[in-house]
Parts: sequence; structure tokens; C-alpha cells
Amino acid sequence: MLTHSQIWAALDRLAARSGLSPSGLAKRAGLDPTTFNKSKRITPDGRSRWPSTESVAKSLTATGVSVEQFVSLITEGQPAPARAVPLLGLAQAGAGGYFDDAGFPAGNGWDEIAFPSIDDEHAYALEVQGDSMEPAYRDGTVVLVSPAAPIRRNDRVVVKTRDGEVMAKELKRKTAKTVELRSINPAHAERTLSTEEVAWIARIVWASQ
Repeated sequence: MLTHSQIWAALDRLAARSGLSPSGLAKRAGLDPTTFNKSKRITPDGRSRWPSTESVAKSLTATGVSVEQFVSLITEGQPAPARAVPLLGLAQAGAGGYFDDAGFPAGNGWDEIAFPSIDDEHAYALEVQGDSMEPAYRDGTVVLVSPAAPIRRNDRVVVKTRDGEVMAKELKRKTAKTVELRSINPAHAERTLSTEEVAWIARIVWASQ
């Protein structure tokens, strides 16, 4: 639902985009210079007032802005809508049935959490269990994993082996034959896997703290 403040804010952005004040926008649109003044946005009895459809239409014509572009000005700066992201405990992730061969979430048994929109429709969340990833990730930390995100050296990643082991590590080096992983917890040894051992590898793009 649109609010009064959203429409007025969009008109302010339209004016600023054109290098004008709200009064300057009104004059360019052939309107009374006070049409978009702050005082005109509230009725005498204190209620919020809508700008007229005519004044908005004339302003769009005067600035050469389409209705679609004006709608984008209305939503500019608004927080991204949250969507449900699959959530699984890291220890469970090694069990069969939760991922397909490409490392995308699949099957049943996932919980869900609300998370701001992310470009990867296959993104999912894993909840860290235990202390093997301290100090970066403590027990209960939720990490967001994006299978579509490009992976570079030193990125934090989730790796699943063909034996079903799932681990969160830092990518030290990747070649055509091996994947070298640095442990997040220095108490744990580094790992070197052959590429044949790796079922999939995906980048961690966010972590709760």
C-alpha cells in the first residue's frame, strides 16, 4: 500500500533529479509555486494530504519522466523485501537428500528463515554447530550460502565431499587437480582434497553474529 510520505518523497526526488526545488518543479509544471510546499502536504486539521493526480502528471510531463520511472522513485531507498531462505543445521547437511548434485537445496526437512532478497534464488542458510569454526563462527551462527556466487582465493566457503562430509573453510588454493582449504579454527589442520573428492563448493556471503 502506498503512503502519503512515499508519494511526497518521490516528488522531492523527482525535483532533485531535475536540479530543482519542490517549488521549482511546480513552476516548471505550470502549477502554483506553492503546490508541493511542506505546508500543502497537511490539511488544516492536521491530516496528511495526497498530491493531486493532475499535479503529478504535469510534473512527469515537464521533466520527461515516465510513470514507470516515477514508481521507481517511490520505492527508492526502501528496504528489500524479505523472502524465505531454506535453513539446515550444518551437521545435518552431510546427510543425503538435502542437496542435489549441483549443491542446490533439495528435498524435504528444511526449516526456513526470513532474509532480505538476494540475487541467488538457490541461496540457503546453514546453522553452525559446535566450536570447530571459532573464532569466526560460533555455535549457533547462521551463514548464508550462495551457490551462484563466484569463488576466489581466501573466500570462506562450504564444501561437501562425495563421502558426505560438510565443512566450512577458507579457500586457500584451487587447481585443476586439488582444492586446498585453510581451517577457520587454527586448532584444526588444513585440508587438501582432490577435485574428484569434492561434490560441490559454495561461497559464504553473510554470517550472523
